[in-house]
Amino acid sequence: MTLETDLLLDRRRLKRRLLFWRSFAVLALVAAVLVALPRSGLRGGAHVARLSVNGLITEDSKLNEAIAAVADDGSARALIVAIDSPGGSVAGGETLHAAIARVAAKKPVVAVMGGLAASAGYMIAMPAERIYAREATLTGSIGVILETGDASGLLKTLGVSIDPIVSGPLKDQPSFVKPLSPEGRDVLHGLVMDMYDQFVGMVAAGRHMDPAKVRELADGRAYTGRQALKLNLVDAIGGERDARDWLATAKGVSADLPVQDVTKDRGLAERALSSSLAPLVDGLWKTVFSQGLRLDGAWAIWQRSDH
Repeated sequence: MTLETDLLLDRRRLKRRLLFWRSFAVLALVAAVLVALPRSGLRGGAHVARLSVNGLITEDSKLNEAIAAVADDGSARALIVAIDSPGGSVAGGETLHAAIARVAAKKPVVAVMGGLAASAGYMIAMPAERIYAREATLTGSIGVILETGDASGLLKTLGVSIDPIVSGPLKDQPSFVKPLSPEGRDVLHGLVMDMYDQFVGMVAAGRHMDPAKVRELADGRAYTGRQALKLNLVDAIGGERDARDWLATAKGVSADLPVQDVTKDRGLAERALSSSLAPLVDGLWKTVFSQGLRLDGAWAIWQRSDH
């Protein structure tokens, strides 16, 4: 191999190394910008924050952190909570309710209901000072449901027997392999009613209603927006434009301020997704994985009746 050939090969190797390190430096810079941008002031000045709650509600620590940031962000003049949800877990609704209430303690909060804002979806609207719904919105459905299954009959047919060893007679209640005992049913009903009382208390406080009056309405049924307005479960018929008008006239929050969506601090890969694809992936993740297959979770969710 000649000297000129060796020099040419060495030069090519150096060019490849230089290209690699240049590419790495550019990627590192882009990653640093993506990580720092949500925390910096580059996103703009005064604005109205919008929290969109869609689909099933579960506990989400990243979302709660994002809402807490709105409470502490002096440039966020108000919060719009846009809801289109059938509800979700009781704990998830309670946690989101508490996070929104912390914002409401510092700045105006207004809720705007879409086609569905029932059960825990209604619960999270309670900290709002004003609630808007469409006439055809399905809302309310104030209540708690805890479901379990019983496959003991099937197991018996298959010749399968279960012999649990428990520390107490209620430790295996509920169980998928045996019917509920009368004592177990009483205990579980007590749990449901305690969570129901908490839900009623949230509605009574948020809507400034007597708890006894709330209980009259809280039999689990859903109401249309028009019905909810007559029952004082919402304040007005309208949408986000009406909410902005109210913020301007009642709270002095200019209708010309831009709206910024409240987003979780996602990882680099998630932030690299397009704005249209990211919500789809997030929704599928919550529906398929976060919910799981549960036998005994307590839910505040509106369920259509087949009858």
